[in-house]
Amino acid sequence: MPKNIESESDAEEQEKEAEDIEIEYLTEQKKTTKKRRVESKDAKLRKKEAEINQLREECESLKQEYLRQAADKENLRKRLEKEKYDFYQYALSDFLVEILGVLDNFERALESKDQTESKSLEEGVEMIYKQLLDILKKNGVKPIDSDKKSFNPHLHQAFMTEESEDVSEPTVGEVFQQGYTLHDRLLRPSLVKVLTPKKES
Repeated sequence: MPKNIESESDAEEQEKEAEDIEIEYLTEQKKTTKKRRVESKDAKLRKKEAEINQLREECESLKQEYLRQAADKENLRKRLEKEKYDFYQYALSDFLVEILGVLDNFERALESKDQTESKSLEEGVEMIYKQLLDILKKNGVKPIDSDKKSFNPHLHQAFMTEESEDVSEPTVGEVFQQGYTLHDRLLRPSLVKVLTPKKES
């Protein structure tokens, strides 16, 4: 009988030991799982921080690139404005140098007007006039041929009108001020007298 009690006691003790081992095992398992979770969270956190740092670096790089391009663009705009200003300021330099030659000839003619005959002075002025016309033509400025031509409102400005039996349509009778074109564009219209057909009474 005591043996049985001992056996039962042993069995209980063994059962209890088994339970303790199981509890210990489960506790260990929980700790391991928890540790793995913590490690997993730490790894994810480190990965996110690495991604954030990389994005910050990319953002800073893009910001610097944007600022560099904006500065380049501003410098280009300023340079183009300066070039445009210089162009408008000095575009006529070559033309004006040629005009100065005409001015020099006028000054010589005026200085010698008392010493020369009126005919030679007249010839000199005609030569200067021709020189000036040649310079203008070379630069694309041409006089409008208006004398006895049909009146063209795009090229002529009517200063006065007069009825005439000799015309069948409005015609330029007299040019008061010569008009000019620059290449294919009107520079100044001719100021003219327009002859119109006489109205029948």
